[in-house]
Amino acid sequence: MKKFKVEGEEVFNKKPDKSFGKIIGTGFLILVVVICLFRCFYTINEQKNAVVTQFGKIVKVNTAGLYFKAPWQSVKKVDMTTHGTGIGYVVSEGQNITDADNGIMITSDFNLLNIDFYLEYRVSDPVAYLYNSELPEDILSNIAMANIRTVVSNYTVDEAMTTSKSQIQADIKEAMIKELENRDVGLTVVNITIQDSAPPTEEIITAFKSVETAKQGADTAKNNALQYQNQQIPEAEAKADAVIQQANATKSSRIAEAEGQVARFNQTYAEYQKYPLVTKRRMFYEKMEKILPDLKVIITDGKTQTMYPLDSFNSTGTTKASSSAADREN
Repeated sequence: MKKFKVEGEEVFNKKPDKSFGKIIGTGFLILVVVICLFRCFYTINEQKNAVVTQFGKIVKVNTAGLYFKAPWQSVKKVDMTTHGTGIGYVVSEGQNITDADNGIMITSDFNLLNIDFYLEYRVSDPVAYLYNSELPEDILSNIAMANIRTVVSNYTVDEAMTTSKSQIQADIKEAMIKELENRDVGLTVVNITIQDSAPPTEEIITAFKSVETAKQGADTAKNNALQYQNQQIPEAEAKADAVIQQANATKSSRIAEAEGQVARFNQTYAEYQKYPLVTKRRMFYEKMEKILPDLKVIITDGKTQTMYPLDSFNSTGTTKASSSAADREN
């Protein structure tokens, strides 16, 4: 053995302690195992999906839960919740400031309109979102701007500001969903809404206010006309019903009277067929009874100038005279 001195004493070299090496090896092995355990187990919450790859190849897509993977595999987590962004404006210090480059559109009647949208979107395919494009959000923004300008240009400025907002939103959403499916960037549109729409300058704003005032006046006049119509129509219908009811009553009365006359005629005709002479005389007498009371009867031989009225004659004598005259006629 070799000797060496330590502070004047001779000391012999000792053989290395093997137990110390074992401790270091065991510790290193434990460290490797712990690292592997931490790298091989992973959790996914409900808001995310995980894309697992192995040597650049996609192995699987996991949803919420606890999972195990091989140490040589990698995991990328993708947020699957709905996100929102403004189009046509930027938010600064809690206020929406118009983005002139993206917020001003031209309408079908060649007017300029400052219109802002709020776009809600989410990841529909985590694999396509991660690997089919480098900047899927930028592609989404460009698609949104292109379709917004195309759809707004199909409507007049008045429609875009008032009556057609819902239709514009629906058209933009449909066009964007279709184009995103064709591009396959892993994103889809949840909803898009118009936040605000207004003319870009004060002069145009004033003109639009004048137009709106005129429209309100037209609507007021139309409502008054409808109110007058609603008042007059029931009255006219009531008068028409009264006329119809009166006509129906007159019709019924005339029909009943005619039927009564027909019945009396048929009855008289039946009696006439049985006793023609008696029936004929009776009819003559009845007619005379109706006519003579209204006449002033004077008897004369046609030669004398003295007239004797028959006013003092009683009804019996008049009836007898009438009967004698009727007999002579027969």
